[in-house]
Amino acid sequence: MTVRQDLAALIEKALGKAQDIGALPQFPPPPVEVTPTKPQFGDYSSNVALTLARVARMSPLQIAEIIRQHMPVNEMLSEVSVAPPGFLNMRLDPIWLARRVEDIEAKGRTWSHSSVGRGKKVQVEFVSANPTGPLHFGGARNAVLGDTLARVLAAVGYEVQREYYVNDAGTQMRKFGETLYARYAQALGEDIPVPEDGYMGQYMVEYGRHIAAQHGRRFLDMDREKAIEALTDLGLEIVLEGLKKDLADLRVEFDNWFSERSLYRDGTFEKVLALLRERGYMYEKDGAVWFAATKLGGDKDEVIIRSTGEPGYFASDIAYHYNKFVLRGFDWVIDVWAVDHQGHVPRMKIMMQALGLDPDRLTIVLYNLVTLKRHGQEVKLSKRSGDIITLREVLDEVGPDPIRFMLLTRSNESKIDFDLGLAVEETQENPVYYVQYAHTRIAGILRKARSDGWEDWSDGDVTLLTHPSEQALLKKIIDLPDLLITVADRLEPHHLTYYAQELATQFHAFYRDCRVVDPANPEMTKARLRLVAAVKTIFAHLLEDLLGMSAPEVM
Repeated sequence: MTVRQDLAALIEKALGKAQDIGALPQFPPPPVEVTPTKPQFGDYSSNVALTLARVARMSPLQIAEIIRQHMPVNEMLSEVSVAPPGFLNMRLDPIWLARRVEDIEAKGRTWSHSSVGRGKKVQVEFVSANPTGPLHFGGARNAVLGDTLARVLAAVGYEVQREYYVNDAGTQMRKFGETLYARYAQALGEDIPVPEDGYMGQYMVEYGRHIAAQHGRRFLDMDREKAIEALTDLGLEIVLEGLKKDLADLRVEFDNWFSERSLYRDGTFEKVLALLRERGYMYEKDGAVWFAATKLGGDKDEVIIRSTGEPGYFASDIAYHYNKFVLRGFDWVIDVWAVDHQGHVPRMKIMMQALGLDPDRLTIVLYNLVTLKRHGQEVKLSKRSGDIITLREVLDEVGPDPIRFMLLTRSNESKIDFDLGLAVEETQENPVYYVQYAHTRIAGILRKARSDGWEDWSDGDVTLLTHPSEQALLKKIIDLPDLLITVADRLEPHHLTYYAQELATQFHAFYRDCRVVDPANPEMTKARLRLVAAVKTIFAHLLEDLLGMSAPEVM
């Protein structure tokens, strides 16, 4: 259990005991929330007494005092007090706090993990950009957001699957194939124009040249339709290979790459259509087949099959989510979408109802746009190709660490300015450098201690760690398990970067105030080396395991 969970459990016991002896009237156990408070009041606080005033028919201050009197004696608390208008304030015992170093030593990088997910099967589906070219840098935010959420969900006890939905069916792929056919033919000297609604990026020219170099005129000698079909498949392979490499270099991996085509090939699509017809949610009008969303409270009905006979975009969504929930049995599905898709969210919830599923089992996380800048000036076009700026270009220029960290420095709904100049600065103005330098500084301290003869500090007495800066650092450390639960509950990973910067600040303050290696005080030296090593473990876990970054030993 986490610190806040432990404190909440103590308050619940106090409430139960007070009710048993009649000090408080009988009422159903309330949810107890414990939050950090201002240092002058303590370390943590609960407003449970304020929430009980009406049901207990007593003043919040009186209820809080009764709870305080019945709080079980516990080694983690040095003081429990009451403050108007009825807050219950708790202060941690300094010795108990210092002993958390031992917990970190024992559990290592799993110290912050918990089991609140209870093994629930959750799928995080993210990125899922159309496989018609390299990933635009704006898609990097989707990648970082989804991957970090998956890491945190796994850390708090969920069974997580990461999935990329490959939109390899429909009109966009047809346009992609026709464009590729034209670029391939042009690479071989044929004057075949690119379709007006085709893909005009320079990357299509490069794909065409690549295929021409490998296959010669093979596809020009084929029937045009068959050639387009074959080139579409070849182009899809090229795009997916590039996507997988770029995302892997961003330290984003997927457990599954799910093909949209498979929904039509394995009969899932027809099965879902039959189910919706049976339930009365489909009808025909103007030569098209419609989903009767208005029957379930939607603003308008949606096209399932166009008058051309081709499935609409929403048709695949229905079949895909039927596959996720019914065929593969995920308890919870999280889709990460750009904010310009927010209008589709209500219809997705209606879709869940039509399939007989609880809409709350589907969560759609929306994220806002990214503006790329260089020293404050907006960058719109690629230096290499004159069109889109790809993830690969930014990876090559600044590396994965700044991308991952800086794209998590704002809430999902906020726009982000990503400054290429700031990303590579080795100054405290760069939050990436600031946080990683804390880990590097710790690594340096430990190396220097060993070179000075401090080979083993495992018998250091951690109860000596009572200096205010030591205690402040420890209090920040013990926030992490609760923070992970909050991130998983709210699906807001930006809290991790805030925490990382706060932890770095606390460590730098400790280093300023407390001499770590002091030959004149060997016992304190060993205790502080244990603390420093524990903080290094936390930074490594935070950076490498949760944020997907590197934790450098030297910089």
